[in-house]
Amino acid sequence: MAVTVVGQTFRDKDVANIGFVQADLSLLKEAERVARELPAERSDLLLFTTGIFAAPKRQTTAEGIERDMAVSYLNRLVMLRDLAPRLGKRRGEDASRARAFVMGYPGTGQLGAPNDLNSEQTYTVMSAHMNTVAGNEALVVDAAHRYPDLDVFGLNPGLIKSSIRSNLMGADSLKHRIMEWLIGKLAPSADEYAARILPLLFSPDLDHRSGAFFDRKAQAILPSNGMTEAYAQRYIAASETLAARTGVRFTT
Repeated sequence: MAVTVVGQTFRDKDVANIGFVQADLSLLKEAERVARELPAERSDLLLFTTGIFAAPKRQTTAEGIERDMAVSYLNRLVMLRDLAPRLGKRRGEDASRARAFVMGYPGTGQLGAPNDLNSEQTYTVMSAHMNTVAGNEALVVDAAHRYPDLDVFGLNPGLIKSSIRSNLMGADSLKHRIMEWLIGKLAPSADEYAARILPLLFSPDLDHRSGAFFDRKAQAILPSNGMTEAYAQRYIAASETLAARTGVRFTT
């Protein structure tokens, strides 16, 4: 298997068959550029991992987008629009269907606020972050209908020890270290979750089951009540309007 990692920091330099593309995906124009340059046509699988958590006080990127919204959701929308139509198209006639996985927290009942995705009217940590949670679930529901030749799935890893909460609590602060220590005692590690979920990513049972969601044990879960196709389309339309402020253009 050959893997390409996109992000700001490369942690697997000594691992064979892993390439790296450095990019600041908090910037949507950068996400758009990187997506266009990735060789998606020969890829089997696209995986968006978790982002960050909203900060105690509203933060914005250089493009004017609330930071959690940009990092944890909108860059995925931007990249998927370019990558989805190309994913796996040059792998030969006998290749299995290409797949995309969106990691977030689907099935938790969060519908967000499509009329205030940028948290300009009201800002709280939870309301801002839940906008991204709802966005990632809506992205899967919408993509399952938008791309009939691609299988798209949502992953909910639950609580896992990671750096996702550093933006909320302060990187390497005492409260952050205590919180992650407690989580490490009570919840699976990232490696343990990866071992559980990896077989699911390549399971032939997922063919033509686009739009399904899975929990930390790789078991199927229901979507959030109210996350219908119509609502997801409304959410995606509002997201496109917000992303367009940065100069990103959507053609599919």
